[in-house]
Amino acid sequence: MTPDKLERRYARHLALPGFTAGHQARLGGKTALVVGLGGLGGHIASLLCAAGIGKLVLVDGDTVSEHNLQRQILYRENQVGLPKAECAKKSLEALNAETEIEIHPVFFHDANALSIAKGCHLIVDGSDNAEARYLMNDVAVGLDIPFVYGSICEYSGQAAVFNADEESATYRCLFPEEGLMPGQGPKGVIAPLPAFVAAVQAEECVKLLCGFEAALKNRLFTCNLQDMDTARMEIPASGEGRKISLERFGNLDR
Repeated sequence: MTPDKLERRYARHLALPGFTAGHQARLGGKTALVVGLGGLGGHIASLLCAAGIGKLVLVDGDTVSEHNLQRQILYRENQVGLPKAECAKKSLEALNAETEIEIHPVFFHDANALSIAKGCHLIVDGSDNAEARYLMNDVAVGLDIPFVYGSICEYSGQAAVFNADEESATYRCLFPEEGLMPGQGPKGVIAPLPAFVAAVQAEECVKLLCGFEAALKNRLFTCNLQDMDTARMEIPASGEGRKISLERFGNLDR
């Protein structure tokens, strides 16, 4: 991208105090892995693409369903039944031709996680199940990259930044046991909620990729759109959680 085009397209970024052309160029050299292209992942991918990230690696083995359209605004009615990854790629390439879009129309699991994640600068949670979140976390710990977590259910959502550095908390510090995890199974979701939480996740991604401090490092952000309450809580780092992640990473299919 030429300097003139960069200044035109990202003028509102460059007008921010402390945000320079160098930060924008740095963002343009980074790669984010987004696992899941539903309500969260679709919004996250759109926001990062529009912001000028260099490359998005998108993973989702699902197809577009009619009930998705209520909140997953990346898709259109005439795409029902089509693979989400392919539909997302088409839409995002039209949004920003400078962003490279790599798709994997599969589900994220032990046998493919490491090969997909290699070369990425962070992993973003757009999934809706605990198994994928533990795997994303463990791969992020093993590769020493951040994991930007998010989940939604009914009117409530939460987000956090894990593994920002070797001393920071991981997902296993917040949820050491599988029975404690939110967002499992088919539940109601108010339409604006994914956009709200995804915007928080995308903002933290931009900060991390541009070299700024993430506000949610070792902190859990929670929101309830029914009463518009928000809160933040500290997440203590647990060496035991990191140890489990590293052991699992060492056993992943390479």
